[in-house]
Amino acid sequence: MKLDAVVALVFTLLIVGPVSAVAWEPTKPIEFVVPAGTGGGADQMARLIAGIAEKHKLSPRPLIVVNKSGGAGAEGFLDVKSKKGDAHTIIITLSNLFTTPLHNNLPFNWRDYTPLARMALDEFILWVNAETPYKTAKEYLAAVKDKQCKERQGGQCLMGGTGSAQEDQILTIQLEQAIAGTKFSYVPFKGGGEVCVNLVGKHVDSTVNNPIECVSHWKAGRVRPLAVFDTTRLAVGEWKDIPTVKEALGVDVNYLMLRGIFGTPNMPKDAVDWYVGFLKKITETPEWMKYMEDGALKPAFASGAEYVKWVEENEQLHKDLMAKGGLLKK
Repeated sequence: MKLDAVVALVFTLLIVGPVSAVAWEPTKPIEFVVPAGTGGGADQMARLIAGIAEKHKLSPRPLIVVNKSGGAGAEGFLDVKSKKGDAHTIIITLSNLFTTPLHNNLPFNWRDYTPLARMALDEFILWVNAETPYKTAKEYLAAVKDKQCKERQGGQCLMGGTGSAQEDQILTIQLEQAIAGTKFSYVPFKGGGEVCVNLVGKHVDSTVNNPIECVSHWKAGRVRPLAVFDTTRLAVGEWKDIPTVKEALGVDVNYLMLRGIFGTPNMPKDAVDWYVGFLKKITETPEWMKYMEDGALKPAFASGAEYVKWVEENEQLHKDLMAKGGLLKK
């Protein structure tokens, strides 16, 4: 072989070899869909992830958060479903991943998407306005039973929540079923941030917001937490002082909500691997750890088979809860 041919071959190997070994990474901005309104837990988490990625240079391209809340999140889910194989679109999911198609009989479920990672599990708290006389959940539920919400016609107490036939309404129905004589008028809003603002404004009498959605108003003395819907008390900060529903009311009503990320249908495996690694790095940053503690979320990172198994089990759990609450589409 001539010397010039040998040199050409060596150059070819040096150039082609490394290029073929380079792992996939985003080549354009990533659309990060939030199937809920602005200010709620999903929106806050998505924007935090985007900000951490930019600050720590964890992604070569920015994450652009886009809220698509129509139809209890169906707008966002259907949009992502239509982008088969798109490696530059992801969606943050709460439990409306299960509840929206089950209640509305819409043409999608979690199997249409590519599971990437479960980021955390979120809590729920029963909140009232801080100017009300209710210092305990028992006092407030007594007022609900006796229709003593004085600002409402007939005294009927209003419970605010995110969406219809979603987690907040499921919990409201569970409370009604667990405590005889309890009946709320449920008022749906587009997102948890809007829900808590309406509690502050006294447009509703109580909410079952996630901690992160009301924490700023709590610290400002505008709202009061009465009970947490978990089997044990929250383990961090001032949250530790809030009793469980079982402690406060003697009934066992508990629920944890998904905070997870999915990709488009048939997302390429090399893109999936990149996102899983990227999201794991997000959870290792000090900003993420502070957010988890401030918002009393449970660390619960999972990917691959572990994540899929959890999603399968929780789809069935939501079917059972919604059937019991009369929320399944017939």
